Amino acid sequence: MKPIKFDRDETKAIVGEIQDYFREELDQSIGAIPAEMLMQFFAERMGAYFYNRGLHDAQALVRKKLDDVSDEIFALEQPTKAR
Repeated sequence: MKPIKFDRDETKAIVGEIQDYFREELDQSIGAIPAEMLMQFFAERMGAYFYNRGLHDAQALVRKKLDDVSDEIFALEQPTKAR
């Protein structure tokens, strides 16, 4: 898997979310650099877990949609004496 990279705007938004979390949930402040380091840690060490979950969810959705299409095609069949 390629390393997860975020552009500057995404990084800024994520860092802000981390800082908000620390302030609201932990009643602590965290600077931008430590928050970005924490983001990088999660991206490097935990990112694959979230990525894989997304793949599994997408695969399940595609499987369901294919089943729906298959059912729709089956519904178009015309009766014959063979059935």
